Amino acid sequence: MYRGSISWGDGMKILLKIKYLGTNYCGYQVQPNAVSIQQKLNEATAAVFGYDCDIVGCSRTDSGVHANEFCATVAKKGTETLETSVAVSRIPLALCAHLPEDIAVFDARWVEEDFHARYDVKEKEYLYRIYNSPVRDPFEEGRSCRLPKRIDDEGLRNMQRAAQKLCGTHDFSAYMAQGSRVVSTVRTVTHASVEREGDLILFRVAADGFLYNMVRILAGTLVEVGEGKISPDEIDEITASRDRARAGSTMPACGLYLNRVRYH
Repeated sequence: MYRGSISWGDGMKILLKIKYLGTNYCGYQVQPNAVSIQQKLNEATAAVFGYDCDIVGCSRTDSGVHANEFCATVAKKGTETLETSVAVSRIPLALCAHLPEDIAVFDARWVEEDFHARYDVKEKEYLYRIYNSPVRDPFEEGRSCRLPKRIDDEGLRNMQRAAQKLCGTHDFSAYMAQGSRVVSTVRTVTHASVEREGDLILFRVAADGFLYNMVRILAGTLVEVGEGKISPDEIDEITASRDRARAGSTMPACGLYLNRVRYH
């Protein structure tokens, strides 16, 4: 349960909402030999609060993946209590002063000490951006995947038809990177859509959880539908087959954004 601003020492922690460009990072999670988003958050929170913090993220985005809304909780290391005299409304500004320009905290709020940024997620939405033009746009470099061959209106309609077939509760093994180890490959997709905005093709998908590389493989499969290599009517068969070889290629990380996170 969320609360408003309170005095410190009530056994609470803070939930941050963060935007970032992942181009210069090895992903969210701290790595021994590369710079990560979590490392930069660790450094910023230590500077603002004056002590080392435990930061728990809602997901583990890969190298080069971006976020329009990434959520993470902050607590003092070794305890669930965050001790600070900084008003919660000023924490985003305080943290941004210690973060690089490609990472920004845009919201902060108190949450109960038993709140978990990852396990309490009800739904995540990802966005995959495809720049569909034979001419590159320097402002899209690293922020979308360029597809030079134009997908026509019929291809776009087929992509949308195929996306609709992904909705529901299914075993999504066919759209998971080979070698992944998970307890269950069943997920519930609540929304999937494809639309064009100028030269951009936008694929949005929301679910209660995602398998490793699932969104990038779904995007690659839909691109092959748009190109006429896969019929939209084959999607049900591909999903039921649970065979990775039948789905499309894995799209590059640069087009992927964690777009929205919803909690119970």
